[in-house]
Amino acid sequence: MKAAVLDKFKEPLAVKEVSDPELTSDGIILKLKATGVCRSDWHAWEGEWNGFIPPLPHILGHEMSGTVEEVGKDIKNFKKGDRVIVPFTQGDGTCPHCLAGHSNVCNHQVMPGFTYNGGFAQYTHIPNADRNLMKLPEGVDFLEASAMGCRFMTAFHGVTSRGKVAPGEWVAIFGAGGVGLSATQIATAIGANVIAVDIADDKLEFAKKVGAVATVNSKKENAPEAIKELTHGGAQVGIDALGIQATMLNSVLCLDKRGRHVQIGMTSFGDGGMMNIPLNEMVSREIQFSGSFGMPISEYPGMLQMVEKKRLQPGKLVKNTISLNGIDKVFHDMTNFAGLGVTVITDFD
Repeated sequence: MKAAVLDKFKEPLAVKEVSDPELTSDGIILKLKATGVCRSDWHAWEGEWNGFIPPLPHILGHEMSGTVEEVGKDIKNFKKGDRVIVPFTQGDGTCPHCLAGHSNVCNHQVMPGFTYNGGFAQYTHIPNADRNLMKLPEGVDFLEASAMGCRFMTAFHGVTSRGKVAPGEWVAIFGAGGVGLSATQIATAIGANVIAVDIADDKLEFAKKVGAVATVNSKKENAPEAIKELTHGGAQVGIDALGIQATMLNSVLCLDKRGRHVQIGMTSFGDGGMMNIPLNEMVSREIQFSGSFGMPISEYPGMLQMVEKKRLQPGKLVKNTISLNGIDKVFHDMTNFAGLGVTVITDFD
């Protein structure tokens, strides 16, 4: 099969013929129809997550959808030809967290494209597929599915389960990349008032198109002060979709008393994720700080139903479709914080 292979960190991916994936008894072979190119892929390509992914060479790509090509002998829930979406955070289904419905924090978690070869290829293998694969409703196409693959579902969990965003609340979202734009659309669909924050005016304009009622360019003005003025006191929810000191801090500082901060963006592994927080401010104002990671498979049916009914439209976030040869250009844009919206691979030949 053809694949875009990471042979060396920060070097162009090699698009070449590689061995077909091997089928296990509990797995399926997936024929890729669409794979998103995510900033998490870029972090891995940069070498920031070295040690998290297997030794090189390796195939990245975790925002996957396609059709089932082969099924292992122990598979009960899927058959050849099924249209499916691949959850990004996968559990074994047996640990206490999985049994409680929180497969995204499984004690034995695996991740496609990171802990095993992913979707920058014509085919991939999904292990433990009965527990870690979802059928795609007929009303949801492959492009929409891969636009949901990581960024959208991560934002869905962060907005709905961790942030518990309610209609009428003010939500400040820091970062208008894939996660931030997804969170903007989702919070808007719930009925919240979203303020998008970024340093690029073109990204802020796009955020308005997917639902933001106001925007703040944090390069030009003090974001917490601007948000407190817009909301007459502060946002009820702040979401850091980027994962750097400035965005995390501004998200916390923009909140009203008893506000809720949701940390979706992750730092590089190199600094151990260590950041400074305004602890006294958080204690005295009773600010909640919640981490949010991926999404448990138990939450997929609700999200997929909202997409099928067009209450959510992840396809509107897609600005570019590319071939395997186009991944390096996307990584280059991510390095320079350029590019707009979501890019999805649809040509694997």
